[in-house]
Amino acid sequence: MLKIFLIFCSVFLFTFVFFFGVNSSFAVDTLSPEIVVQKRAELEAELADIEKQIEAQNSIIKEKQRESTTLERDIAIFESKIEKSRLEIKARDLAIKKLGNSIKEKEGVIGTLSSKIDREKESLAELLRKTNEIDSTSLVEVILGYENMSDFFNDLDTFGFIEEAVQGSFNELRSDVTKTQVEKDELVATRTEQYELKSIQELQEKKNQGYKKEKEQILKVTKGEEKKYQEILKDKQKSAAEIKSALFVLRGSDAIPFEKALLYANNVFAKTGVRPAFLLGIITEESNLGANLGSGNWKDDLYNCYIKIGYKTSAEKQKNAFMEITSELRLNPDILPVSKAPYYGCGGAMGPAQFMPTTWSLYKDLIAKKTGHNPPSPWDPEDAFMASGLLLKDNGAAAGGYDAERRAALRYLAGGNWQKPAYAFYGDDVMEIAAKYQSQIDILGL
Repeated sequence: MLKIFLIFCSVFLFTFVFFFGVNSSFAVDTLSPEIVVQKRAELEAELADIEKQIEAQNSIIKEKQRESTTLERDIAIFESKIEKSRLEIKARDLAIKKLGNSIKEKEGVIGTLSSKIDREKESLAELLRKTNEIDSTSLVEVILGYENMSDFFNDLDTFGFIEEAVQGSFNELRSDVTKTQVEKDELVATRTEQYELKSIQELQEKKNQGYKKEKEQILKVTKGEEKKYQEILKDKQKSAAEIKSALFVLRGSDAIPFEKALLYANNVFAKTGVRPAFLLGIITEESNLGANLGSGNWKDDLYNCYIKIGYKTSAEKQKNAFMEITSELRLNPDILPVSKAPYYGCGGAMGPAQFMPTTWSLYKDLIAKKTGHNPPSPWDPEDAFMASGLLLKDNGAAAGGYDAERRAALRYLAGGNWQKPAYAFYGDDVMEIAAKYQSQIDILGL
């Protein structure tokens, strides 16, 4: 009986190795591997071409900005910005499509591996049942079934090898499933990032369309006469009194007069070396982006959101930090505004500087030392300005100059991913806003 069973096991093992062990790769789609590789290469080539076009528009914008202010020049700048935004959105669409294909492939691999695991579980279970049958037979009966003892020991060794091989293959497949799932999760996270950028860039395009509409309206009023355009520009220039009294809009806090915002920014400059106009540009950009998401609450947009996407540890860390911050400030956490979770991710950023709770906790003591507010509040403009300045200093902004400041802005938004071309729009926006504020500061002479 044992000998017949061992022959069966040997046949099973041969079949298993031939069909599943020799070639660990398998089709996950109806398309051939060659076509899949070709399509991926086509997407990458198209994406590279679009990125070249984006850089070309950047060059046009920089070149035009060096020219004297004219009607034709300003319209050309905004048209280039609109085209750049359109290309950036198209690039994100291609990146999302590419990631979607990769995710689909990973899901196919996971499904196939899971099916193989199920089959191997059945095979392993059958071996275990046969092992139990052998164990229930007395050793004397088994030995008497053989003509000589050497055959008995040879078959016993073979059975042990088969059992070990199936168990080892099962464990290897289970490891492959885990690894593939991790790869899929990483791709999903990257795709989420791309959705976020696409959403922000769509808002950017709307803003640029508004600029173009404004310029076209001016063109209509001036009928293309440069002299009339220069007169309009002169009339639109604000006086020092108007600049001081203009409201500086903040995210998560009440607006304050520009004069006070500049006072806070100058104080940050004295203690961090971060240029006031640049800091105001960061705060404005954060407020503009945050305003488009509305106000959220910590339970739904921070904690529960992280739980839903499987980041329980991060959810607990952010919640604990948020509760500690609000408890120290003696504020009701349920009524404090945080950024609302968009469809592509989670919210929870606090106040004008849009700091996440855990990040605020890292800077809290240093903010208190600089402002004298203990504990400092993310929703207090003075504390928020200082927090932003400290982070920008850590990102290299205090070195000064266009490149250092733009790089610090990108790090403020994207951290270690700041070099990705997709984030370039943020740095460009901040530097443009900073230039506007610098011109106003120059008028004030402060």
